[in-house]
Amino acid sequence: MKADWRETTSIQRAQSGPTGPTILIANGFTLMDLLWTPWRYAYVTSADGAARPGVPPALAAWPGDTGCVFCNLRAAVDYAIEHGMSADEAEAAGGLVKRGKHCFICLNAYPYTSGHVMVMPYAHLDRLTALPTETAHELIDLAQMTEQALERLYRPHGLNFGMNLGQAAGAGVAGHLHLHAMPRWVGDTSFITTVAETRVLPEDLATTWKRMREAFAELKS
Repeated sequence: MKADWRETTSIQRAQSGPTGPTILIANGFTLMDLLWTPWRYAYVTSADGAARPGVPPALAAWPGDTGCVFCNLRAAVDYAIEHGMSADEAEAAGGLVKRGKHCFICLNAYPYTSGHVMVMPYAHLDRLTALPTETAHELIDLAQMTEQALERLYRPHGLNFGMNLGQAAGAGVAGHLHLHAMPRWVGDTSFITTVAETRVLPEDLATTWKRMREAFAELKS
């Protein structure tokens, strides 16, 4: 029978294994493993604090700064289009995959897997309860389209969809709600990320944007 960890006052750490140290409760039963993710630290702690976050070099002509990576991204893309850049070129530079009436989809610049995108409202809101009904409905509509696109393109074994609301919950950009979506495969976890702080992705962002753009174009709006 497993011991109740709440009644245990003595905790010790076992020898490090491939996933990092294992925490044991006093009688020897495993409580949990710790998997360190150092590559996320810089992103989580600086996403909201970088100089003009979300503005890629190709869109640097936009003179503004909202302080939000997602609001900056959309404004920089729109500014480039208004000043003569083609929509495809500007949206490719910003990783903006699809626009809806109230929400849009863009690539994650720090993907966990190829095909990692985010669905979010145009409005700078940080809670689901703050979304107008039409916006909330479209968010889910675009999430369903994203599921279809990822299934067609990547033939994954599964999919992750999720939100982190608030910095304490792990949101890198806490002020602007966004829904993560990514394909997953059995055995796709590699310890090279933890050991060498290196992500192994078979597809660059430009290729992902092009493939996702084409997939969404084939789906019914």
